[in-house]
Amino acid sequence: MSKGDGGKITRYPRGIQHIGVLVFALILIYLLISIFNYINSKHIVGYEVKEGALSSDNVYEGVAIRKEKIVPSDTAGYVNYFATEGRRVAVGNLVYTVDASGRLLDYLGAESTDTANLTPENLRELRTQIVNFSEDFRPDHFRTVYDFRVSLDGTVQKLSNANVLKNIQALNAGETLSSISYHNAVETGIVVYSTDGFEELSFDQVNAATFDQKDYVKTQLVGNSLVAAGDPVYKLITSEDWSIAIPVESEARAEELAEHTYIKVRFLKNQDEAWGYVEPRVDEDGNAYVLLTFNNSMSTFCTDRYLAIELILNDDKGLKIPNSAIVEKNFFVVPSGYLTENGGKTGVLRQVYLEDGSESNEFVETTVYNATDTEVYLDQTALRTGDRLVRESTDQVFTVSRQESMIGVYNINKGYADFRRIRILYQNDEYAIVEPGTTYGLSVYDYIVLDTTTVDENELIFE
Repeated sequence: MSKGDGGKITRYPRGIQHIGVLVFALILIYLLISIFNYINSKHIVGYEVKEGALSSDNVYEGVAIRKEKIVPSDTAGYVNYFATEGRRVAVGNLVYTVDASGRLLDYLGAESTDTANLTPENLRELRTQIVNFSEDFRPDHFRTVYDFRVSLDGTVQKLSNANVLKNIQALNAGETLSSISYHNAVETGIVVYSTDGFEELSFDQVNAATFDQKDYVKTQLVGNSLVAAGDPVYKLITSEDWSIAIPVESEARAEELAEHTYIKVRFLKNQDEAWGYVEPRVDEDGNAYVLLTFNNSMSTFCTDRYLAIELILNDDKGLKIPNSAIVEKNFFVVPSGYLTENGGKTGVLRQVYLEDGSESNEFVETTVYNATDTEVYLDQTALRTGDRLVRESTDQVFTVSRQESMIGVYNINKGYADFRRIRILYQNDEYAIVEPGTTYGLSVYDYIVLDTTTVDENELIFE
């Protein structure tokens, strides 16, 4: 049929109209089958072996226990400090003065109008104090800002007083400042200008409330302040031996840590490390604690009561692999003398019987998965229990029977699942650290199967 000038309408056969629908249906069926096969097939995921170490949750907040002695003032008046906090004083060293009349305060005020040059040591002390506060500051412990301000004021005042003390002989001359009494250390120790009520704390007294810092109060002893007779003026730490008590999860955890006897401890405040002697304890409420005792580093933390520490229980590094990649496999154990070479291949000679009943030896290629000085571990796919192996050039025969298991992973560097033995140094719930550089073992950057349940040994890996 035509319309217009030569216009034609062509009618195609009805069967051709359905070809497109058929092709679309076939493509759809193919996609559905592919999706079904993908969902139901094994998905083998590789994992690249890298060097590393385990990061166990061994961080604790502990309380410091030291041999501390509060020194009270024996007179009333205005106290001024001249010993540097955190430094050791010997018997007879001047620690502080007390001015009963208050005239020294006026004298120091008059002296402060002059320029006082700080020595490099003075600047270092101030800088260290500021840096330590900055590194240790936590927003949820804002009260430490006020402690820092008071401590810094005291340090600046102490350094200023030290400049006046250079002319101490001149101060003693005359009657203007004759009311000043000078107080020297009566015992050797580290000077601290604060108190907190924990000076006589012992490990036996530690309980859950000891670690609750909400009610913790640290009182700074500030220079140029008025004290009464008997008031605390400074604190003296008389021994370099000191301890940190930490709460642990359970009595079992405390006993586990005690098995180490000594544990390396990292102080998170400055990343310093020290070895602590371990002593466990369980209180009457069933709470478990561990005491770590040190014989150094005390002066570094002499002004800190609470310290965050990390217990370094596993300091070695190795190859880090997920536990899901570890598999256990049985092997035949054969004397190493029965291994032989044939055409560049390694294997054993197995005794067989021919159809006429005569004995013969056949070469069986095997893979060695581990070896000692006298024995080799061979795969069970090539041999069977009861096989008789012949030692080359001898009449010695060995019957295959003994089996031992080894743990390892499936290496997929060559495109198939190849078992490689591993030696675990230590592990946690998720990862293991294995020894690197072992014969028949793993190397860094090897690829292994992430989940051993998704693959069979010697299975080809298609990626």
